[in-house]
Amino acid sequence: MNFLFKDNLRTNISELIDRPRSELTESELQELEEFEFNHGPLSLIQNSVKTGNPVMIHCRNNHKLLAKVKAFDRHCNMVLEDVKELWTETTRNSKGKVIKTTSKERYVVKLFLRGDSVIIILRV
Repeated sequence: MNFLFKDNLRTNISELIDRPRSELTESELQELEEFEFNHGPLSLIQNSVKTGNPVMIHCRNNHKLLAKVKAFDRHCNMVLEDVKELWTETTRNSKGKVIKTTSKERYVVKLFLRGDSVIIILRV
């Protein structure tokens, strides 16, 4: 019985994927989004939310965030907890030559991360 339900669900989802989103009802959009969150590329973030496992997020400002994801949306906007932010700073002389690089880090209890600054998300 369970197998028949899964097979019916896959058929229903494949029908939803093939139709334009403008033709879908609100409940069909919700069902499609839930399927994409659990089976698509966003499933990595969804698993982090469910299990509480941390992820490593590489950002556009060359900072890395090691954090637990509490919530997210399809644009990769995220609410993060227990965030450890890592980055390197370089000191240059007057001619532009690198004198010294230092690794820096800071801890943030809660953080909202806008999705357009995310480059890649890795499982830790």
